[in-house]
Amino acid sequence: MPGPRRRSVLVARLAGRPAGHAPGAVLEDLRSCILDGDVPPGSAIPVDAVAAAFGVSRIPVREALMTLIGEGLVDHRPNLGYRVAKLTAAEFAEIYLVREALETAALRVAVAFVRGEDDERAAAAHTALEAAVRAGDGRAYHRESRGFHLALIRPCRMRRLLHMLGTAWNMTEPLQPMTHLGPADRELLHRDHAAMLAAFTARDADALIAACAGHHGRLQSYIARLPRDTGLFADPL
Repeated sequence: MPGPRRRSVLVARLAGRPAGHAPGAVLEDLRSCILDGDVPPGSAIPVDAVAAAFGVSRIPVREALMTLIGEGLVDHRPNLGYRVAKLTAAEFAEIYLVREALETAALRVAVAFVRGEDDERAAAAHTALEAAVRAGDGRAYHRESRGFHLALIRPCRMRRLLHMLGTAWNMTEPLQPMTHLGPADRELLHRDHAAMLAAFTARDADALIAACAGHHGRLQSYIARLPRDTGLFADPL
């Protein structure tokens, strides 16, 4: 006789939400659950249970999942259903290369349009990142790191480029890569951030691009060392 079925990690995260969500809210909540790292890559997404958690029919859930498939956050296979998407290690590294190219383009433009309030936002983001480093909080460091990078690139005001970068960044979020690093590694990355902030506030585009390149080179070396035995990566194609 089969044993009891394990409750979906995603359904557990959705428990307690008020019933009767609008379709757009279903999409936003599902995306948020996947991006915050509490629903690991490969986690099942049972449509009926998710619909019940939201208090809606299967239709808005399926529509939301189709959107998330298009964003690279969800996979669907016949007879296996929907799951949080997994990337191979090679695909993961490739997305970081895409992120570097897009971020570099955004930073070079951003420097020309920085205003005083942009400096303040970047400094505040760096302070939040500093607090996460000092607290040894990997989850907070992962979150605040993205906030810091966004504070530097937002002044470019290139809406389509920022959207592409956000989409690429989201695809790596379920794995929460920065949480797998040790304190010494996070400290080195934080020194890179300090160099980037100094170049940003000095309006030195060349120094900013150089600091960004060094930072991404370090990220790539860390990505190559991420554990492969956690089940979070897909098998090589």
